[in-house]
Order: sequence, then C-alpha cells, then structure tokens
Amino acid sequence: MFTIEMAYARMREMQDQANRARVHQSAASAHRAAKKAARAKKR
Repeated sequence: MFTIEMAYARMREMQDQANRARVHQSAASAHRAAKKAARAKKR
C-alpha cells in the first residue's frame, strides 16, 4: 500500500536532489564565468 507519508517522503527526496543539482550547476557555471573573466583580464 502506498501511503500519503510515503509519497511525501519521496517528494521531499526528489526536491532535495533537485536542489543539490541546481546548487551544483550554479556553482559550476559561476566557476566557469570566473575563469573566463580572469582570462579576459590577462589580455
């Protein structure tokens, strides 16, 4: 039997995973942007 509690726990899990993925993505793109800015400054 699939209860509301199980569904809620699953939803929270997926939300946490999505949040972690988004944080990782933004950190990676910020790092890339910083690298690009550093390279541009050198010239």
